[in-house]
Amino acid sequence: MQPDTEMLGEDEYWLGDVANEMDQEDGLIWVYGPGDEGVMAFTDFGIETLQGLIEIHKENPDLHSRSTDPL
Repeated sequence: MQPDTEMLGEDEYWLGDVANEMDQEDGLIWVYGPGDEGVMAFTDFGIETLQGLIEIHKENPDLHSRSTDPL
């Protein structure tokens, strides 16, 4: 299941950055079509996990900037 960015009320690029912290055991899955392009999707548990991460990042916006700063 892929969450609707409108349902979550967040920018899709910001959500993608937040979701990049997730692993398979967090409910993140990748769906691949022909070729090598994949799309990020989530189980019901994954959407709950993503919503929790959204709250964490909103409470502490510095987390996001630290995770996207170039090395």
